[in-house]
Amino acid sequence: MHDIAIRGGTIVDGTGKASFRGDVGIKDGKIAEIGEVGAADRTLDAEGAIVTPGFVDIHTHYDGQVSWDSLMAPSSINGVTSVVMGNCGVGFAPAHPNKHDWLIALLEGVEDIPGTALAEGLTWNWQTFPEYLDAIDARDFAVDIGAHMPHAALRAYVMGDRGGDHEEEPTQAEIEQMESLIAEALAAGAVGFSTSRTYLHRSRNGGTIGTLTAPAEELMAAARAIRGHGKGVIQLISDAYLTADDAFASRELDLIEMLARASDSRLSFTIQQTDDAPDRWRMIFDRIEKMVAKGLDVRGQVGPRPIGLIMSFATTVNPFYVTPTWRKLYREPLEDRLAALATPEVRARIIEEHRADRRTGLIETITKGFDRMFRMTDPVDYEPSADSSLEAEAKRLGKPLDEHAYDVLLEEGGRRLLYAPAINFSYGDLKDVHGMITHEHALYALSDAGAHCATICDGSFPTTSLGLWSKGNKAGQTVPVEALVHGYTQRNAAHVGWHDRGVLAPGYLADLNIIDLENLELGPPEIIADLPAGGTRLLQTSRGYRATIKSGEVTFENGQSTGALPGGLLRGDQGL
Repeated sequence: MHDIAIRGGTIVDGTGKASFRGDVGIKDGKIAEIGEVGAADRTLDAEGAIVTPGFVDIHTHYDGQVSWDSLMAPSSINGVTSVVMGNCGVGFAPAHPNKHDWLIALLEGVEDIPGTALAEGLTWNWQTFPEYLDAIDARDFAVDIGAHMPHAALRAYVMGDRGGDHEEEPTQAEIEQMESLIAEALAAGAVGFSTSRTYLHRSRNGGTIGTLTAPAEELMAAARAIRGHGKGVIQLISDAYLTADDAFASRELDLIEMLARASDSRLSFTIQQTDDAPDRWRMIFDRIEKMVAKGLDVRGQVGPRPIGLIMSFATTVNPFYVTPTWRKLYREPLEDRLAALATPEVRARIIEEHRADRRTGLIETITKGFDRMFRMTDPVDYEPSADSSLEAEAKRLGKPLDEHAYDVLLEEGGRRLLYAPAINFSYGDLKDVHGMITHEHALYALSDAGAHCATICDGSFPTTSLGLWSKGNKAGQTVPVEALVHGYTQRNAAHVGWHDRGVLAPGYLADLNIIDLENLELGPPEIIADLPAGGTRLLQTSRGYRATIKSGEVTFENGQSTGALPGGLLRGDQGL
């Protein structure tokens, strides 16, 4: 007798092989049978739906949220059953007690997580990384959670205040201490080691992340620790994809190749498209192909849609967020801020300051790229056409662009949401995204779930992957559903060493989704106040998930939590 039988669905088993019609039998938290399944205590109807493994999101930032939340939304409400956090070198362990506020400021700046929420929600019942894992292990979740050892926290733990300055280099003794602590973390169950080498990562006070220009000798400490342990991965973000400087990009890729070779491990890093270097992603994947040809296990982490800023007067970012008047008002309570923004005097002052601003690059795109700002629709259109932009609207109305944008943001009591695809949309379409996600050395990642609480809402990436690409972009490019599911299941799981999940076959963990693919879609994000200290975040729900099962227990039905929390900490590699 099975515990659960899923009947009548189309099975997409996670391996990339052709889908087939059949049933799934679950017993004692594992998949017991595929095909014709016998009697069960409970039957779930999958007629007209696909049945997939639970999704594996290898790029999240739940490092703070694990202290106060068990559901791990938005991942869990988008079919994800396993996550990796501690990416991009940021996290909360190891941590000396006198560095708590510093780490909070770093995460608030780098990942846009409200510092007040972190200050109230973090339990800090740890100091070392193994103690942090123990603190997570004491709690139950709707998903399984693995964690990287984050470089920025490690650097500050070892080097003190010097660790926050990227121009400071560690002594040989400090490098040896870092290597020892990374080895200790791996032995305790860290998935791997992560670091950041991007100027975009800044603390709340604007300071550059301390790992930005970490020397090769320092990074080699992680490579040696992983090689010595025999397991573990390296994850990083580099400015290689951001730069138009060919020589700089090549040097960064040389460093990445050196780390992959020295660690003898799996390594992945961020690849996105920016306006400053819209074709850099092709050059990077060319280099990855050469690395793989040399026997190195290197992959590029990519996203399935534009990285879109969610703009509003009620959230963190909007076209006017760099103006002095906005910055002052942003510190005020939300209702007071919205009331002030609606006055003619404040409107005129902010528009004047906005016109005087002379920033360039990505900031200019965010603040003055009105041709790339769109009203959010329901369902959300992640490939909006140019004629629906705020710029096009303003021209039809004969209004100045900035004035029209300001007035649109005042709609809905100042809560009008705009979608501004800042990354992966350089040519105004998703053709290059299709090229990235179909590359043989790509990993589906970069959701940043748990972070960018009031700026970006990409924890729903898995839903976009299936809902958009199985049907096709506006150019008619598609990706087979079997390839999409494989990318979010077996491929990701294997990369981080989790070989007990990501496949629908007997003996594998019973992590599954039942999905009405035809009706799978995303509504616009909502601004909700459910963080500690009354903090707000953007949360986007999906439509089309009939059920999500974690370790044999139904955790979500029709988008609603059942209250079951069968997930927990994953320590290191997992085998059948």
